[in-house]
Amino acid sequence: MIVPVLLLLYILLCYENFHFHVAHMYAHLGYPNAQHIVGQRYLQGTGVEKNEEMAMHWFREAAEQGHPHSSFNLAVGKLKNMTMEVENLLSVAAGHGLQEAQELLDIIIRNRNLP
Repeated sequence: MIVPVLLLLYILLCYENFHFHVAHMYAHLGYPNAQHIVGQRYLQGTGVEKNEEMAMHWFREAAEQGHPHSSFNLAVGKLKNMTMEVENLLSVAAGHGLQEAQELLDIIIRNRNLP
């Protein structure tokens, strides 16, 4: 009798963590919806420490099974990382006086916050 009461108390007090652990278990079993949920939790830091690398891992797992939202989130994550890398490379080139790199970097920065 005490075990069910303790489990219920844990669920009530730690719902976010409990939900994450259940979804994580199903994600490891290969369920794409659970993989997407786990990816979202890692991305947002809900019920678990925020970790974009783990989020992308779980989005990739779900996307490989055709999950549309995970496919989208993975694509956005890749674009974000690619843009950061491109900006870093252009900054190095511009820092060494390459005018074309500075012009392209200016365009990227100017357009970064457009809707």
